[in-house]
Amino acid sequence: MINNLQQAENCLLCKKPRCQKNCPINTPIPQIIQLYKNGEIEKAGEILFDNNPLSAICAIVCPHEKQCRGNCIRGIKKEPVYFHSIEEEISKKYLQNTKFTKPKSNGIKVAIVGSGPAGLTVAFELAKKGYDVTIFEKNEKIGGVLTYGIPDFRLPAELIDLLVQRLLDLGVKIKINSIVGPVITLNKLFKDGYKSIFIGTGVWNPKRLDIKGETFGHSHYAIDYLKSPQYYSLGKKVVVIGAGNVAMDAARTAKKHGSEEVYVIYRRDFEDMTATKHEIHEAQQEGILFKTFEAPVEIVDEGIILARTEKIEVDGKITLATVPNSEYLFECDSILIAVSQVPRNTIVVNNKGVDITKRGHIETDEKGLTTREGVFACGDVVLGASTVIQAVNAAKIVSNSMDEYLQNLSEKEEIVV
Repeated sequence: MINNLQQAENCLLCKKPRCQKNCPINTPIPQIIQLYKNGEIEKAGEILFDNNPLSAICAIVCPHEKQCRGNCIRGIKKEPVYFHSIEEEISKKYLQNTKFTKPKSNGIKVAIVGSGPAGLTVAFELAKKGYDVTIFEKNEKIGGVLTYGIPDFRLPAELIDLLVQRLLDLGVKIKINSIVGPVITLNKLFKDGYKSIFIGTGVWNPKRLDIKGETFGHSHYAIDYLKSPQYYSLGKKVVVIGAGNVAMDAARTAKKHGSEEVYVIYRRDFEDMTATKHEIHEAQQEGILFKTFEAPVEIVDEGIILARTEKIEVDGKITLATVPNSEYLFECDSILIAVSQVPRNTIVVNNKGVDITKRGHIETDEKGLTTREGVFACGDVVLGASTVIQAVNAAKIVSNSMDEYLQNLSEKEEIVV
């Protein structure tokens, strides 16, 4: 791929940029490219960060083929501009070279539960406004899915470390190994003086296949495996069930940790996979094997029983059907299940007033306010498993809602006094 300066030179600087229009957070792409060409890297970095505090992360993990790169006008006849590569360079330098100054405190305490993309974004947005922000993270490292769900070979840990440093610059306090729900309740947080609470705990409970043998010792959930792959002994031949980005990450990780044959099993075809084309291509380049139109039936000691599937037309609609008498044993050492995740209800179960939907997600209004006053939420715990940029975009909206709520609350308290 050509260098970033040449990428910038290739940009047409469209007056109505489709790349920007199709960016979920409306990144001002032509403006950034012009600043980059002018050598104004710091200014470009500041604009990117103000627009998206996780710009350095999104430049790596966003599905660019559906957003900026995939909508580049130049890409119609020639190679599109790889803006995300320019964004990554600018944003990383900005985090490395800029030390934030802690703003004057407004004396209002805010609790952030969960330090994934949504929690980090809300923490940055409110800390910049002078709020006294404390992050509660149940693990020993912050980052949520960025740390425990995306492998280092895709997302370098140093970027998370840089974000931590910038949070500390702003005076954000970070409590690791702190679970909110069973012991530290929402009531306790409010009693201790926090005026508002944000919940961004993600979706960490794996979704079951609900087939026989799923609890066997050689069957694991991919989202659990990705947290600490070094402790698993998967063997030489591994099967991954699913075709999203988590499945691709799990397959590639298993390969990098010594498994010789790694298969991705999917009941449909490549065009139906939810993983990005880039992730699928990377997996294929690394030797991951794919078996399409295969569905899991039962996990057995020798491996997994699969059945062949096919697309058929029923009443004018294309549907998926199992081929009769097509079941067979596919021998393997381990199975990794990657068919989505659902939220953990630790906070909801132990704290009255926060309602959930039928699908188990926290119920909120359009501004992110839950059914309990002063408690807000967004990200995967509200939407279900989604992209980092969707979580960031929702978190920016919610942080504004929380600021508005807290300012109104402060004015009411002044009147009472």
